[in-house]
Amino acid sequence: MEILNRYIDELLEKSTPQAPVWNIEKIRSGKPSKWNYIDGCMIKAILELYQIKKDEKYLKFADEFIDYFVRDDGSIDSYNPEEYNIDNVNAGKTLFDLYKITKKDKYRKAIDTIYRQVKNQPRIKAGNFWHKKIYPNQVWLDGLYMGQPFYMQYEVEYNDCKNCMDSYNQFINVYNTMRDEKTGLYYHGYDESKQMYWADKETGLSKNFWLRALGWYAMALTDTIDIMPESMKEQKEKLSSIYKEYIDSVIKFQDDSGMWYQVVDKGNLEGNYLETSGSAIMSYAIMKSVRMGILGEDYFKYGEKAFNGICEKYLSEKEGELQLDGICLVAGLGGESKRDGSYEYYISEPVVQNEAKGVAPLILAYIEILYHNQVK
Repeated sequence: MEILNRYIDELLEKSTPQAPVWNIEKIRSGKPSKWNYIDGCMIKAILELYQIKKDEKYLKFADEFIDYFVRDDGSIDSYNPEEYNIDNVNAGKTLFDLYKITKKDKYRKAIDTIYRQVKNQPRIKAGNFWHKKIYPNQVWLDGLYMGQPFYMQYEVEYNDCKNCMDSYNQFINVYNTMRDEKTGLYYHGYDESKQMYWADKETGLSKNFWLRALGWYAMALTDTIDIMPESMKEQKEKLSSIYKEYIDSVIKFQDDSGMWYQVVDKGNLEGNYLETSGSAIMSYAIMKSVRMGILGEDYFKYGEKAFNGICEKYLSEKEGELQLDGICLVAGLGGESKRDGSYEYYISEPVVQNEAKGVAPLILAYIEILYHNQVK
C-alpha cells in the first residue's frame, strides 16, 4: 500500500490545473487544459481519499484544481453546456463535496450550471440522454457513469427527487436494450436510428464488449444506487438485482491474474491484452458494492484479486519514478477516425502509462480496501 501512497503523491506534486500529468489525451493534443471528465475522475478520487484519510493536502489539491475552472458567477471556464456532451457532466460530481466542505457559493452556482445541461440534454425516444450532440440518437454505456450519478444527486439534494425516476428509467432502458442475454454482458453502444456504420441494422447495437465501457456501467450502477433516496426502496432493489446479475456474468471472464481483457470475451485472440483501467473500475465497483451490502462479503475477493493483479502486472518503478501501465488511452464509436466497434479497432487504440482513466479507479479501489480493513 505504501507504494500506492507514494505514487499518488508523485502525481499530485507534478500536476497543476493547467497541466495535470495524468491527462495523456490533453498532453498529446498539445491544447490547453479544459473542463473534462478525465480530470473529473481523478479529482473525485482525490476527494474520496481525503474523506477516508482526512489529510488536508488532498482537499487542498482538489479545491485548488476545481476552483481554477469555476468562476464567481458559477460559469465554468472552457465548459459550454450547449455542447450537450454528457462526458462534461462527470467533473460536476466533485462540486457537491467541495461545496459542502468549503461553502464556496460559486460551487453551488456551478452545480446549477451543469444541471442546465442535464435538464436540456437531447434524448432518444425511449428517454435516454444522447451521448453527445455530435452523436445523435446514441446511448453509450460510458454516458451512464458520466451523467446519472450527478443527475440523481442533484435531484435528491436540490430538487425534491422530482426526476429521480427518470434517472432510474434510463438504467432500465439500457438493461432492456443493450444487454446480451447469452453472456450477460452489455454492448458498448446503441444507435436508435440504426444508421451508424458501427450499429447492427436490426438491433442498433455495436459489435463488442469493451472492458472500460462495462466498467463505467458497473460504476454508474453502484454510485447511483448509493445516492438514491430511501423512498425508492423498490427501485434500488431492482437496480441492485440487475447489478448482481451483471457482476455474476462479468466474473466468469476474470483472468487468473485477477484482471480482465480489453475485449472481455475474446481473451484467447491474438492482440488482446489485460487492460488496467477497466479492471480497476471493476475492482472498485465490486468492493464498493460489498460495502454497500448489494453483494455478499464473498464477492470482495474478486475485487481485491483484480486490484492486486493490476499492481503486480502494471505498477512498477522506472528511473526512480513509479508508473502505472496497460491503460487504453481512449476508445469510442463513430467519428472521423472510423471507430467501427470491431475487435481489431479496440485492440488498435494506444496503450499508455499514468493516465487518469486507469489511475483514478485504482485509487478508488485502494480506498475500498482501506474501508474493508477498517471494518475488519
